[in-house]
Amino acid sequence: MEGHGLTSLVVLGVISWTTAFLFIRKMCPKRSFGFCNRLVSTIHATIAITVASLSVEDWRCPVCPLAAQSSPQQMKALAVSLSYLIYDLICCLFDKQFSLDNFFHHLVSIIGIVAGLAYQRCGSEMVAALWITEVSSPFLHLREILKELGYKDTDLNLAADISFAAIFSVARMGGGPYLTYVTLSAHNPFIIKGMAVGLQLVSTFWFYKIARMVMYKLTKRTTSATKEADINHKREN
Repeated sequence: MEGHGLTSLVVLGVISWTTAFLFIRKMCPKRSFGFCNRLVSTIHATIAITVASLSVEDWRCPVCPLAAQSSPQQMKALAVSLSYLIYDLICCLFDKQFSLDNFFHHLVSIIGIVAGLAYQRCGSEMVAALWITEVSSPFLHLREILKELGYKDTDLNLAADISFAAIFSVARMGGGPYLTYVTLSAHNPFIIKGMAVGLQLVSTFWFYKIARMVMYKLTKRTTSATKEADINHKREN
């Protein structure tokens, strides 16, 4: 795919994501900035997972061929996600709940995708990275959306938390290290290898935070259930 066509696709994508956000903001005036942005992010995650899956050339080896020229479909998939990351990076600057690790993750991803599109190589590895990073995103956004809808500390919210943690752990700490290894082992540009290491380091950091979050919520739920059982027992006696 020609560079001019990719640039147009990225610009169109940024405009489209921004328009979608403004539309949702208009339709849900009482909802927060983060709520509306998470709906856009959920739409992107769904599209990204779909196009990434469709661009895999051989499911017997999803990351093959390694260090090869990117296919047009892979380039389009990466361009669509690049446009979203640019949009979301800008949103991060306006969001009151600014997160430095999320900002760094976006920056590393943008640099890596731009490099991959410029070299027109490593499409298999980068599409696999896109799939791994986005597969848990719908549950990440769902848990926060449920909180704003009034379902905080409910069984439904806990189920979303556990689902997100499980999918994130399998994808990022199972598939992630393998993808990092094959990316470093192949004859990929240095910046692509650096992106792979950077994303894995960020994933490991988030895995630690997510594990602590799940343990805290499960402990809190167990403690609350124990206290309630003790109160009921005293009432019966």
